[in-house]
Amino acid sequence: MASTEAAVSQKKASRKMPLLKIVKNDEWLVPFQEAIVGRHQYALSKIEELTQNQQTLSEFAMGHHFFGLHRSGKQWIFREWAPNATRIFLVGDFNNWEESSEYELSRVGFNGNWEVKLPAKAMHHGDLYKLHVYWEGGQGERIPSYATRVVQDEQTKIFSAQVWAPKEVYHFKTTNFKPNKNPLLIYECHIGMAQDAEKVGTYNEFRENILPRVIADGYNCIQIMAIQEHPYYGSFGYHISSFFAASSRCGTPEELKQLIDEAHQHGIAVIMDLVHSHAVKNEVEGLGNFAGDPHQYFYTGDKREHPAWDSLCFDYGKNEVLHFLLSNCRYWLEEYQFDGFRFDGVTSMLYYSHGLGESFGSYSDYFNGHQDDNAICYLTLANEVIHQVNPNAITIAEEVSGMPGLALPFKEGGYGFDYRMAMNVPDYWIKTIKELKDEDWKPSSIFWELTNRRADEHNISYAESHDQALVGDKTIIFRLIDADMYWHFRKGDENDRATRGIALHKMIRLVTASTINGGYLNFMGNEFGHPEWIDFPREGNGWSHKYARRQWHLVDDKELCYHFLGDFDKAMLQTLKLERNIQKLPVVEIWHNDGDQILAFQRGDLLFVFNFSPTTSYTDYGFMVKKGAYSVVLNTDNPDFGGYGLTDDTITHFTNEDPILEADGKGWLQLYIPARSAVVLRKK
Repeated sequence: MASTEAAVSQKKASRKMPLLKIVKNDEWLVPFQEAIVGRHQYALSKIEELTQNQQTLSEFAMGHHFFGLHRSGKQWIFREWAPNATRIFLVGDFNNWEESSEYELSRVGFNGNWEVKLPAKAMHHGDLYKLHVYWEGGQGERIPSYATRVVQDEQTKIFSAQVWAPKEVYHFKTTNFKPNKNPLLIYECHIGMAQDAEKVGTYNEFRENILPRVIADGYNCIQIMAIQEHPYYGSFGYHISSFFAASSRCGTPEELKQLIDEAHQHGIAVIMDLVHSHAVKNEVEGLGNFAGDPHQYFYTGDKREHPAWDSLCFDYGKNEVLHFLLSNCRYWLEEYQFDGFRFDGVTSMLYYSHGLGESFGSYSDYFNGHQDDNAICYLTLANEVIHQVNPNAITIAEEVSGMPGLALPFKEGGYGFDYRMAMNVPDYWIKTIKELKDEDWKPSSIFWELTNRRADEHNISYAESHDQALVGDKTIIFRLIDADMYWHFRKGDENDRATRGIALHKMIRLVTASTINGGYLNFMGNEFGHPEWIDFPREGNGWSHKYARRQWHLVDDKELCYHFLGDFDKAMLQTLKLERNIQKLPVVEIWHNDGDQILAFQRGDLLFVFNFSPTTSYTDYGFMVKKGAYSVVLNTDNPDFGGYGLTDDTITHFTNEDPILEADGKGWLQLYIPARSAVVLRKK
């Protein structure tokens, strides 16, 4: 059920608000206009409530400048929000972890805030500390909610906050960086598993060893997972405990800043996975029961715990929680110069059911009262804050239900994201590979799945992300070739299964990347066909890092076939860049024939032709295209990419004149298209 406040706002809004653009653009949304206007008005009302019309929303989102530990002149100031606490002490290396009156906090005002002011000598850079919090009927150790540095003791495995005030502050060399979104080409990565060695990689190692690969490959954005501190490494960074702390297991804040700065110097934007959809249950390390109140940050009743993720759900209807989360958005942009966020688990936030067990088969499923209006309002406000702080920032929603308006501007009735993840695409590829014989792959189905999207919302398309390779599943290449990768992936020793996998891996990526209407994403290593699966250290595998790393030696070995795929990926990105803003150009279908398994479409002067048939090559296969000359700019069958080289790509292809087509400026282009291959031609 929608909150009473939201329902009242909806009724008022329907009488006052003009028709929003989202409804104007989609007549199927007209029956739900009242709900859409109501959500929009609710967000406007919340902004007014939080700002009192005396500041911007981004100025409201400054909690990180007030709460937590700060050096001010010749003193330290520490503040914490803990309305249920009765007493709070700072304890740490500086007082032998014992409570003392000089380190005791005092209540400030009537909002549940606590504060202590200490002389500069009271604590030093590197000191470990925590809070001793007392409440009616109990007490406990806690890590401050706004801690910006949290470390784990290697022996005891205990986490503590750490005073972080180095003498030399990192100064960014690149300022006012503006991402290149034409198109946005994202390299999704995880710092810890980015090295070949069986260990946790560091920010410095990524900057020195992996960033140059990203630059050389032609990506213009890296999306980093697992930045926010999380107690359990095997959670992949999605069970957060300290929302303002960059994971210390990968290095220092300065090292992360240097990585981001160096990426910017090479024109690479850096975004991070932001996890505001839930929080780890931990009480000592996290926010689970901060001051004896399990609902300080989280919903009450059945809504408090996420049934599938073993985690806690934020109470987005509480203004103090909004302050915490919105400040968190601003903090990462401000302190580390991140260029934006991929919001994790948005579907889970939007619905009281977390999207579990729902089919989302019609528009009514988005407006039936099962939606969390508070969470919708928070996401809208978060996008407002982010784009106020940095108008060039990138926000991406990981959302699977298809909620209309998610990636539309707030003023048009949307929630303000720049992009949404096209999560249907990788699911489609896995389902196709698993369930259909090669002869049954239908170009019409492929084209529909890749282009079936809301025309006014931008998507990030991808064939596979980290999700497809998590425990229990495999990368696309490994699903295509499986164990034969161990025995038949050396040049000259490929068997039919290996050559099939190499061919389809390239075709799947090319057709996915060439149909984007926003951006394209690849998870690190998958561009060269990283084998096997991802499995982080855990008790069940003997705490092994064997499958929590990237085997770069495979692509660097020119005697193996992996480099074919890596080289193709680089060439593919270069090809997409031949048409500036290719993501904005219409995807014009030229031809499809499910019987022949042929698909052809055009974007600007680029013509993409695919033959998904596993056995049939076609001679002089004709298409009606713009009259003129066409040259080959990319061919999956090129021997440089592990193909057979069955065509002469140096030949210029001319259209044949046809009096019937002359009036439209078109002609017949006839091509030889080998089985299981794709070619990209450019009109001269």
